[in-house]
Amino acid sequence: MNRQPQPYWNPYIAGALLGVVLFLAFFISGNGLGASGGLNRILVYVQNGFVPEHIDQVPYLLKLAGGDKNPLDSWIVFLTVGTMLGGAISGWLNGRMRFETNKGPQISVSTRWVLAFIGGIFMGYGARLARGCTSGQALSGGAVLSVGSWAFMFAVFAGAYAFAYLLRKCWN
Repeated sequence: MNRQPQPYWNPYIAGALLGVVLFLAFFISGNGLGASGGLNRILVYVQNGFVPEHIDQVPYLLKLAGGDKNPLDSWIVFLTVGTMLGGAISGWLNGRMRFETNKGPQISVSTRWVLAFIGGIFMGYGARLARGCTSGQALSGGAVLSVGSWAFMFAVFAGAYAFAYLLRKCWN
C-alpha cells in the first residue's frame, strides 16, 4: 500500500507537546526522558548472553547485570523500545516509512553509511562519557537547569557546526 506523506507538524506545537510530555514524565515517574540508558541496558543484556564472564569483571556492568539482575528490568528500556516502536508506527501511518539513504551529490552511498556509522560510534561513546545522550541531557538535564547539561549542549552545537563546516563538500 502506497501512502501519501502527510505534512510535518508545526515545530512550535510539537515542541510545546514535547515539553508537556517531559513535564508529565517528571511528574508521574520522577524521571526525565532519554534514550542512551535504555540502549545501553539492551546492549548489556546481549553482551551478557555471549560473554557473561566479562560482565562479572567490570564493576559498571556488574551493577546492571551481575548475579540475578536483568538489565532489561528498568523503566528506561520500556521508554526506549516504546520510542522506537512509536516512531516506526508514526512513520508508517504518515507515509514516511521507506528505505533510503539521504546524501549529497558529492558522496557515495557506501561512504555515507561509513561516515554515519563512525559518527554513531562517537555519539554512543560521548553519550556514555557525558552520562546521557543529547535528548536526555538537553531535555531532562536542561529542564532542571543542570549546568553540566547546558555546557554539554553548547559543546554539542559548537562541535556539530565546526565539523559540518569541514564536511560541507560532502553535501554540496
